[in-house]
Amino acid sequence: MGLAQRDIERHNYGDYLTWPDDDRYELIDGVAYVMAPAPAVIHQAVLVELARQVDEALEESHCRVLIAPLDVRLPRGDETDEEVDTVVQPDLLVVCDPAKIDERGVRGAPDWIVEILSPATAAHDQVKKRDLYERHGVREYWLVHPVDRIITVYRVESGAYGRPYIAELAGETAARAVPGVVIDWQRATRRLP
Repeated sequence: MGLAQRDIERHNYGDYLTWPDDDRYELIDGVAYVMAPAPAVIHQAVLVELARQVDEALEESHCRVLIAPLDVRLPRGDETDEEVDTVVQPDLLVVCDPAKIDERGVRGAPDWIVEILSPATAAHDQVKKRDLYERHGVREYWLVHPVDRIITVYRVESGAYGRPYIAELAGETAARAVPGVVIDWQRATRRLP
């Protein structure tokens, strides 16, 4: 099951900026999807620990770790921000090009994105966003399944995502798109039920 559409109209970031702040949406190719309700505690616990580990690893780096809610605008070309028709809010992202970060969030593909799956977002994250991130050149995309304790990793190989790496949330996993970042899954899951 995917996320519900806001309506049948095509939208852009200019429209998105006029919508009330208490309703959250993502735009994918002009289609507005209603964001799921606030995530569960298990989702937030994993996100906080991943962000902590990534931030520690990047302390001396020019790369920055950012977390949702934060607008990531993915333009098709050189259109203005208001004309961009794709705006997403990944759970965690790392950007190594400081020129992509501005007061509105991020413009352009992050180097690495992590989505933490929940029942309401799983199909959206595994299908729509996977295809979107591949098309826009996100070099590495992780899907963390905290309930099932599984990670699925997509990495760009020859211009497209290669075969996914799937493993249990055990041991360590290195983020190849961001050298020096290695996630310790025991630390990341120690407080989970």
